[in-house]
Amino acid sequence: MPVTERTYQMVALEDPEGQWELHRGRLREKPAMTASHNQAGVDLAFSILQQVDRREYTVRVDSGRVKRADETYYIPDVIVVPTRLVRPQLGRTDLLEVYESPLPFVSEIWSPSTGTYDVDEKLREYMKRGDLEIWRLHPYDRTVIAWQRQADGSYNETVYRGGIVRLHALPEVTIDLDALFGPV
Repeated sequence: MPVTERTYQMVALEDPEGQWELHRGRLREKPAMTASHNQAGVDLAFSILQQVDRREYTVRVDSGRVKRADETYYIPDVIVVPTRLVRPQLGRTDLLEVYESPLPFVSEIWSPSTGTYDVDEKLREYMKRGDLEIWRLHPYDRTVIAWQRQADGSYNETVYRGGIVRLHALPEVTIDLDALFGPV
């Protein structure tokens, strides 16, 4: 039986440690991750946060949700959120932190437990939402696949294996992949 949006939000608010997502009307708990996965997310978020104007953007790691339709809510590993979207939610204990508008940057970090699900389901949904730049970071293969939204709504795909990468949607931000992945 599909779960309603109202039920989903109630479950997520009442069990915040559960990391609940809603995939096409079905509840799904985001599993715990490895230290390598978690470190990559924190390091990526920290690098971005150091470079953006904090009056304009903030960064979330495994916390904010993105919504595409009433039956689909995901918790990306890293997102960049315009502060104008955050402000109306601050101070509200009755609201789940959710973003319906396309975001400038969304990243999933590969893990053995969610790798197929992320690629087959979540990344496609982010494209349908119209998010401007979507990354799949693979900390073990030391690669990033980036999709950049084009003016016509299509996405260009680029694979990075190191070096300095300038974000398409946030051109003032560069990520040093060699530093992010650490020593070999």
